[in-house]
Amino acid sequence: MHISRSPYRLGQPSAVTIGSFDGVHLGHQHLIAEVLREAKQRGLTSTVVTFEPQPREFFDPEGAPARLSSLTDKVRRFRELGVEQLVVLPFDRRLRAMSAADFVEQILQKGLRARWVQVGDDFRFGNDRKGDAAFLRQYDFDVAEMPSQRINGQRVSSTAIRSLLGGGELGEAAAMLGEPYTLSGRVIYGRQLGRTLGVPTANMLLAHPKLAMAGVYVAQTRLNNEWVHGVANLGPKPSVSDSRYWLETHLFDVSPDLYGQRLDVQLLHRLRGIERFDTLDALKHQIHADIQAARAWFSPLNGSDRAP
Repeated sequence: MHISRSPYRLGQPSAVTIGSFDGVHLGHQHLIAEVLREAKQRGLTSTVVTFEPQPREFFDPEGAPARLSSLTDKVRRFRELGVEQLVVLPFDRRLRAMSAADFVEQILQKGLRARWVQVGDDFRFGNDRKGDAAFLRQYDFDVAEMPSQRINGQRVSSTAIRSLLGGGELGEAAAMLGEPYTLSGRVIYGRQLGRTLGVPTANMLLAHPKLAMAGVYVAQTRLNNEWVHGVANLGPKPSVSDSRYWLETHLFDVSPDLYGQRLDVQLLHRLRGIERFDTLDALKHQIHADIQAARAWFSPLNGSDRAP
């Protein structure tokens, strides 16, 4: 998959979809699948256009909704889905000031040489908010609009998934995401407190500290193309006065050197919330209780994954 920060000089005419794609959920996946189908049928390059930061983060950094996925997470999903070309537009003052007409003419027509464009039924773009499927149909390319996907009557959306994750309903969220909730990142050196307590962890400092959930979770981590069971702590670390968002994962029955590696960690079941412990002994006791609870959650599976 080719990744660019600019829509210009990218080569072949394209089939395009545009959006924030937070979570790359089932609705997004249906959209992208249609782009891939049309691109193949028409001899075009399948292209996804997204924004970083997400527009609502630009307009209201404090009030914007919690992130479901970092740009790294999105890139992983787009690549898995088979997208040929990803354009990540920096959402800045220049892009914010661009009208819907200018966006179409400069980005879609001149930049991407779009021949077929598909958007979701709730998508809008341009500083005048005129950009939608009806607006796009004024231009010299084919336009398709995809209705929202529903599961058990509920609209699949990033907002719904945030609510499910925040409420600890990870199975329901996974059904909308098409996979268990997954976070990706690179393992870095932490305080090595887990190793001191006899429970080494792979530590990832997350790029976006505002997430939809926090707590201790039953987890599995992709290692050499296999899923290894474990337990993970997502969020700040009040016991050591660290307010940053970490994902600390303890892998069961393996002890590889993971420093510098990029890992995918799936959160399968919530065990408890974030707590502050006054002593290392109390923290150690709770960590071992969490490990026992996670092993018990996996135990009926006879070694197979319980994740959707």
